[in-house]
Amino acid sequence: MKINCIIIDDEPLARKGLKEYVTEVDFLELKGESENTGAAETLMSKGNIDLMFLDIQMPKVTGINFLKGLKNPPMAIFTTAYSEYALQGYELDVLDYLVKPISFERFLKACNKAKDFYALKQVNTKALPKTDEYFFIRCEDRLEKIQYDELLYIEAMENYVIFYTLKDKLVSYLTLKSVEGYLPADKFLRVHKSFIVAIPKIESIDGADIVIKDKSIPISRTFKDEVMNKLVTGRFLKR
Repeated sequence: MKINCIIIDDEPLARKGLKEYVTEVDFLELKGESENTGAAETLMSKGNIDLMFLDIQMPKVTGINFLKGLKNPPMAIFTTAYSEYALQGYELDVLDYLVKPISFERFLKACNKAKDFYALKQVNTKALPKTDEYFFIRCEDRLEKIQYDELLYIEAMENYVIFYTLKDKLVSYLTLKSVEGYLPADKFLRVHKSFIVAIPKIESIDGADIVIKDKSIPISRTFKDEVMNKLVTGRFLKR
């Protein structure tokens, strides 16, 4: 398995260091580098890019705005000298956030996360027929099987995702955005930047909260209209 990657950074020394690191990771294949987001778009237009190492502070267009503007972005790992941007990175569902100077050990950890996510994507989108009622996640050194009908809700906690099921609580090194893309839209609904709920498991809507078992899950203002339209419209009985 090879993961095709690109490097986007306006600092020549930073690009040089990342290229050297990439050559040390056997499952990475460098497909190009760019000093700005304009040239990066040209690289990405050629297709088949799975991962980008993206600097944040760049002239004209920042890495954050560049990522926001992509319709179907590849996996992204932020590389920056400014740790204060970490929260924005998590909100954009980037895989990881590397603060310069970057050690190889920390770089490899981020790459392994990308590898695990890439492998999970292959399993869930190619190996399993759409009629299947389950998926797999990696929990430490195990692949755990989760049945759709046993899943209650999912919560994002920084760069981890917690799956709450009828039987257990499972933690995986994923992003909520990636998980959302695998779940059937008729059974699961994003209600908050940190929560996805199983529609059949919803017991009630209490003000701005969804109640599942003994858990109250907030509905954010961003998702409120979509949530109410999907759950209530055409299903609300009144006198």
